[in-house]
Amino acid sequence: MIELLKGAFKEKFIRNRVLFTLGLILVFRFGTYITVPGVNAAAIQDLSTSGLFNLLDTFGGGALQNYSIFALGISPYITSSIIVQLLQMDVVPKFTEWAEQGEVGRRKLNQTTRYLTIFVAFLQALAISLGFNTLADLDLIMNPGLMTYLKIAIIMTAGTMFVMWLGEMITVKGIGNGTSLIIFSGIVARIPHDLVDIYNTQIRNAGEEIVQSTIFLIVLAIIFLLLVVFVVYMENARRNIPIRYSKRAVSSEEAVLPLKVNSAGVIPVIFASSFMMVPQIILGLFASGNQSATWFQVINSMFNMQEPVGAILYIALIVLFTYFYAFIQVNPEKAAENLQRQNAYIPRVRPGRETENYINYMLVRLSTVGAFYLALISILPIIASSIWNLSALALGGTSLLIVVGVGLDFTNQLEGLLSKTSYTGFIYEYEPKYSTENK
Repeated sequence: MIELLKGAFKEKFIRNRVLFTLGLILVFRFGTYITVPGVNAAAIQDLSTSGLFNLLDTFGGGALQNYSIFALGISPYITSSIIVQLLQMDVVPKFTEWAEQGEVGRRKLNQTTRYLTIFVAFLQALAISLGFNTLADLDLIMNPGLMTYLKIAIIMTAGTMFVMWLGEMITVKGIGNGTSLIIFSGIVARIPHDLVDIYNTQIRNAGEEIVQSTIFLIVLAIIFLLLVVFVVYMENARRNIPIRYSKRAVSSEEAVLPLKVNSAGVIPVIFASSFMMVPQIILGLFASGNQSATWFQVINSMFNMQEPVGAILYIALIVLFTYFYAFIQVNPEKAAENLQRQNAYIPRVRPGRETENYINYMLVRLSTVGAFYLALISILPIIASSIWNLSALALGGTSLLIVVGVGLDFTNQLEGLLSKTSYTGFIYEYEPKYSTENK
């Protein structure tokens, strides 16, 4: 990794991209400390143990603790992306048509997602402001009123759109996926706070049991390191399907079609978390006077990942989104068409429909393992946090998957750019040998 970074900073083109990415992330981090006018940010600290608060704070990169202009983070954009992608599945014919139009259709869908993000962000800002101000009688909003709530919602919506723009600029002119890197930066920024929380819970207040608490933390650290190794292994695991070319005699036996065990990456976890977040935010609009109502408590427990019913629903959503996004990432029909177009085939499988069915079958099998792996890593820390009463562990699985997944993707893109630079240098270096003077 150190050699990779050294090589990246030696190349001006890559160095500029890395510095551009770091610069925009710093802009986002500075914005997380700018509190929205008219809000008493200190009052929200009492909600630090709330499941919804921790989830929103994770996707907001810690911005919700300060109730900053970036408090919503990138979550409204993720929610809008989920809605638009679901509507492409023959729900809205126009969206389905755009999805099949290539680059032009993709731009139209992206523009629709942006407009929908404004609407979702505005509603979400209103909901959390009303809900958190009502919850536990917090004096979060200094002068509650219609105009105050509208002003706060507009400011937070503008902040979300700016964060979305930062993510797009990182994707286009930087390195890596901008949206994922913004979430990544927020999670990494929260690590010192979580470590202090664990220290205060397990060591400072341990008293005579400090030895047992220290041993517990050492075991916890070892388990965490093992989970990191396991996640890295699973993210790199793939099944290589051999490919043969009918018109090639050389190197045909070395060709493979690689299918990752987790083709969907970390997207299912982000989507499932956002899906669990939305109903709780909507409930915030009805929190006033209904907190003791049976219907309110039932719905709240259904979408709370720290409750048994909510945890089961969370796992089900991860599994569902894993299959859904895996088939978006690897389209069996297009893969079969590309192989047939290149005069390639899978041994013992007929080209065309049988090849499509075979890739579909392999993708289902691999996604089953990938879905089980994602669900296991996501739910284990939630179970551990409920057993040992460690709120810092509640979203540890989700955070771990995001950090490792984004880190690996960033590394792969960096290696790709370095390889491209090496090939360019090779061609440039040997180009004079093929000048017209030698012919």
